[in-house]
Amino acid sequence: MSNSNTMSAKDRIASLVDENSFVELGAGITKRSTDFNMQEKSVPADGVITGYGLIQNNPVYVYSQDASALNGTIGEMHAKKIAHIYELAMKTGVPVIGLIDCAGMRLQESTDALAGFGQIYKMKAKASGVIPQISAIFGNCGGGVAVMAAMSDFTFMEQNNGKLFVNSPNTLEGNYTDKLDTASADFQKTASVVDVICDGEAEVFENVRNLVSILPENNNEIGGMEECLDDLNRLVPDFAAEVKDPAAALEDLGDNNFFLELKKDFAKEMVTGFISLDGMTVGCVANRTAVYGEDGSEQESFEARLTSDGCDKAASFIKTCDAFNIPILTLTNVEGFATTVEEEKTIASKAAALTAAFAEADVPKVNLITGNAYGSAYITMNSKHIGADMVFALPDAKIGMMDAQVAAKIMYADDKDADLAAKAAEFAAQSGTEAAAARGYIDSIISPEAARKQLIFAFELLFTKSEYPIGKKHGTI
Repeated sequence: MSNSNTMSAKDRIASLVDENSFVELGAGITKRSTDFNMQEKSVPADGVITGYGLIQNNPVYVYSQDASALNGTIGEMHAKKIAHIYELAMKTGVPVIGLIDCAGMRLQESTDALAGFGQIYKMKAKASGVIPQISAIFGNCGGGVAVMAAMSDFTFMEQNNGKLFVNSPNTLEGNYTDKLDTASADFQKTASVVDVICDGEAEVFENVRNLVSILPENNNEIGGMEECLDDLNRLVPDFAAEVKDPAAALEDLGDNNFFLELKKDFAKEMVTGFISLDGMTVGCVANRTAVYGEDGSEQESFEARLTSDGCDKAASFIKTCDAFNIPILTLTNVEGFATTVEEEKTIASKAAALTAAFAEADVPKVNLITGNAYGSAYITMNSKHIGADMVFALPDAKIGMMDAQVAAKIMYADDKDADLAAKAAEFAAQSGTEAAAARGYIDSIISPEAARKQLIFAFELLFTKSEYPIGKKHGTI
């Protein structure tokens, strides 16, 4: 049951959409089950308010679950109301936002409730890649409802009262809630479902509204084409010092320093999120080797390696960007793959999925190499070899098989008389930006302070890019 201090289902909708813009649909619908004395229970609107409204003049469909009506549980008619607005949203090409506060399946309706869940799953699967789907968790989101949230493109969670779980913490072997609350925001922020944890409901609404304003309405539209009030030629003098922490670097690059980071506490070595460049929404994927505090000091550090979780995080984000015609920018600084026994079980398949996601995306793709770009991990990170449209590099970047000193030791392991320093220098000469540019693997070497304007020019040039995919049903990687 949700905390009594939280907003009502109607108040949440009013706080989300533009003032006086919401129109309710299906207000008179309620349960029809009479099992377990259900005819004696009042369930207004069958526990969910559905309808449509505007967010910054962008149309959206919304459903908001009412925890005061049988704990917001999903029954037959509750599910039909949600499925109906999905049908309308797909016909009209409009995003769907779910405000979740639900104790799960309505036990009194048994198989009818199960059928309702299946109906919602089917509609969400059909809508995937067609219209943006956003979930915001304010109270309980457990069991099958957690699957609903995970099927959305973006998920927000309120820090204090939001609870996300497939299995209750007390049902997990060797665990109980006081030991580790796996449903809490503190736990879920390090997992893979929630994109943004928000401190209070007002912050949830603010973030959802910001996201809607930069997304396209559907897969046939282009999102975020707002007038840019920032200087298109603005220099970023701190960019070179920020590249180890791409969250700071991307914020510096974006119009008006806007950067919406997603899944920031999951797989921190890989950064994903949105910026705007000349008013155009751009999806960003970047390798991270450090986290800087507000005072500029280094708080955490990471190896410049791809991990399974990092690949998963990036691949999912790239597919979402590609589905909704959002250009992709990568900041590459990678030296290889994670080297642990556990990673060895999964890294090949996860790296394959990330490689395929970049290669199959047909939106404009720009890569800026900010540090080292070594081996097949570099190829995976949106290299020209797998389809990047334009590749830039900072002057100190390195592109090659591996570190020159290591390469020399491997190549001349059996030659005791070899001058390893000289051989390393020879190998390093092949790994510089000029050598890569001479072979056409880099389009331009740019100064770090000019990164913003160079990237704007590149995406403007690629704005009319059009590719026609080969005829296949879907990839299998």
